[in-house]
Amino acid sequence: GNNSLNYELARLFQKKTNVVNGIEIYSMKIDSKVTSRFARNVITSRAVNRGNVHKEVFFDVELPKTAFITNFSMTIDGVTYPGNIKEKEAAKQEYEKAVSKGQTAGLVKASGRKTEKFTVSVNIAAASKVTFELTYEELLKRQFGKYEMFIKVKPKQLVKDFEIDVSIFEPQGITELEAEGTFITNDLQNVIKKTFSDKKGHISFKPTLDQQRTCANCSQSLLDGDFTVKYDVKRTTPDNLQIVNGYFVHFFAPTNLPQLPKNIIFVIDISGSMSGREIEQTREALLKILDDIRDDDFLNFILFGSDVHTWKEKLIRATPENLDEARKFVRGIDTEVTNLYGGIMKGIEMLNAAHEENVVPKRSASIIIMLTDGQPNVGISDTQDIRAHVKKATEGKYPLYNLGFGYGVDYGFLEKMALENKGLARRIYPDSDSALQLQGFYDEVSNPMLMDVELHYPENEIAGLTKNSFKHFYDGSEIVVAGRFVDINQNSLTVDVKGEGANDALSFTTQQDAEQTAKAFQEQEYIFGDYIERLWAYLTIEQLLEKRTAATGEEKENLTAEVLDLSLKYKFVTPLTSMVVTKPEDYDNQAGIADKMTEAIDSLRSYMVILLAPFPLSRLPDLAPVRRAWGFDGDPHFIISVPQKEDAICFNINEKPGDVLSLINDPVTGITVNGELIGDKRANSDTKTQNTYFGKLGIANKHLNLKVTVTSEKITIQNGNEKTAFTWLDSVTLQQEGLTLIINREKNLVLSMGGGASFVIVLHQVWKKHPLQQDFLGLYTLKSHKLSEQTHGLLGQFFHPIDFTILEIHPGSDPKKPDATMIIKNKELTVTRGWQKDYRKDPKHGVDIPCWFVHNNGAGLIDGVHTDYIVSSLF
Repeated sequence: GNNSLNYELARLFQKKTNVVNGIEIYSMKIDSKVTSRFARNVITSRAVNRGNVHKEVFFDVELPKTAFITNFSMTIDGVTYPGNIKEKEAAKQEYEKAVSKGQTAGLVKASGRKTEKFTVSVNIAAASKVTFELTYEELLKRQFGKYEMFIKVKPKQLVKDFEIDVSIFEPQGITELEAEGTFITNDLQNVIKKTFSDKKGHISFKPTLDQQRTCANCSQSLLDGDFTVKYDVKRTTPDNLQIVNGYFVHFFAPTNLPQLPKNIIFVIDISGSMSGREIEQTREALLKILDDIRDDDFLNFILFGSDVHTWKEKLIRATPENLDEARKFVRGIDTEVTNLYGGIMKGIEMLNAAHEENVVPKRSASIIIMLTDGQPNVGISDTQDIRAHVKKATEGKYPLYNLGFGYGVDYGFLEKMALENKGLARRIYPDSDSALQLQGFYDEVSNPMLMDVELHYPENEIAGLTKNSFKHFYDGSEIVVAGRFVDINQNSLTVDVKGEGANDALSFTTQQDAEQTAKAFQEQEYIFGDYIERLWAYLTIEQLLEKRTAATGEEKENLTAEVLDLSLKYKFVTPLTSMVVTKPEDYDNQAGIADKMTEAIDSLRSYMVILLAPFPLSRLPDLAPVRRAWGFDGDPHFIISVPQKEDAICFNINEKPGDVLSLINDPVTGITVNGELIGDKRANSDTKTQNTYFGKLGIANKHLNLKVTVTSEKITIQNGNEKTAFTWLDSVTLQQEGLTLIINREKNLVLSMGGGASFVIVLHQVWKKHPLQQDFLGLYTLKSHKLSEQTHGLLGQFFHPIDFTILEIHPGSDPKKPDATMIIKNKELTVTRGWQKDYRKDPKHGVDIPCWFVHNNGAGLIDGVHTDYIVSSLF
């Protein structure tokens, strides 16, 4: 008996504490400082061996693939073991020498530009402490209108002192700041502290030990996933120029330009080595992409297997009829062997012909997107020959984007060929979300605003200029150019920018001097002073490595020498350098510590997907799983997510057409959402109960004097006395003070007001001749935590935590849908297990969500009775 009692006590003790296998990680801090998009991140992790024998402790870290490690050190019982950046071979020799002497040492090296993860394992003596400190730097890229900083969080155990602290300084001013995590629950949402005003932003996330637990007494940690910080800057002009200590950086991102029409050739591998699943995912992605193509775009498909097949003889316009035909073609795609060369050359010929014969508009962006999984084995199969022919054929006119499927792909070849043709390559990993990866990539390049952009700097004044000409500028992205002055004392610069837009040529001049930058930086305080120089070095190294990928012979040697020189000077771990961590000579007799350090390994997912997943709809980077409530859809049914139960509650509201329901009402933020019901086409005299849907929504912010009316035909914005209207046929990204509105043509719109909650409104279109149904709307709430505690309404009341217990599950009237007793708000309700449709991912068919259905218009679940929520008008 005593043994089992001792075991039980030990088990309970283990559960309540954060000691795992004798090792306690008692502190982990991720400290990030960002100035003008350039981030310096320091991860500090402290552990102690609570056991009475030596134990191994692991320091695991996953970094964004775009980051360079700049420092790593270990401190054991007060002694610091520093990291030094060396040329790869020299570092390896030093490491081996230390090991041969029996000294402990560690080696940090990057295995190419795909680095994401490395592990350090250290043996620490009983009662000893170890501190790991890793620093890495990266230039944050702008995508879909936001800069994203991505932090992988995975402490593997509860941590007494855990903190993420992000400080941002942007001399242009910050317009919005968000933080979200894939692991953030309702309770953890309130732990994220966020402030920003003018040029400074700050985010802090510091959960207590109990807040980290997966349940009240659990020893598992909730902290496992991605923590993402997103922000954007004010843009009073299309660009921003900064000069500090003889270096400059130039950011260029014009807004409100009309989109260029696109001419897209999809070159698709249908070789036998493409698995059925890969073909299926390609089809799925292409069908979704076809939904996003605008009617002024031109397109064609080329399939290459043993032969080359084209859908049409030439590029054709994306009319509704042609798109329907394209969908039929895509559904019929099947497999053969691989004539990659023939496929890509056919695409180039077709684009050449389209331009020569004026089939496509003169001002339009032409793109080739190739999807392939393998090596060429029909036609010309020598990869160097293919590259040479393709480069000669495109003459730099069309960017080539190569998407490589699976692990067997010759990715090096695809990457070289893309870089030689002003494009880029991406791996598409064979996961369940491959179709989303493909679609996510397409979304990045689907909105060209300018082509042939050139930024001209005075040649005799500037040295070490990074890339300054760009084939296309895409909406929501940003062009960054950096350089150094020949005369370090020079303190002013004039830049000319030229590009071709949809309607006319773009041309303007920017001037800046060091004094203006210094003035803009007066409040910087915490930011590292040499950041522009380091940003220049970072960008230069990144671009030289890209060039080196496709280079050969003497050119490759020169690029290698240049990268190595800069990597050593600025202490970046790149594919040409390693960091070696050794014991200082003075402590040669210290107890052994670093047992081994593994080299960085390729991640199983590409960085693009980590950034873009899991949102299912075009250009909605914040459509992560909804935290507190989902929304309503259909006839009209309400779905309430209860994350802590990993479950949902649903109910219907049955009222007559013309009634307006109060859905969300927040007296603090001034935001209200009301919805008007419409009926089906059945005549009112019909005695049958009529199906109802939401046909009109009114979303208002009284503090901002803003009203948005959404119907199945149009979207109207009233800002004071000013009115603006759009239809669902428009593709719009509108940003004005206090309002962001994105219309994804005939699909959905995303709306946020005054930095509060965001809403996604889904358009459901039915067949025009449908005997009963009419077009209707669904609404889903994002970031509902941004509304106040006083929020109410049919939906708003559920933005506060809700709990329930299910008892006595028993067969109901439908054998597939059992009944149960739900205890909620101190009431007992009879509920039925069923499903409701969530239309966020698939507006047509929806996804079945299991939920507990509350009968009689939500009686007992909602406050009061449902008729209390009927209001007199939409506003």
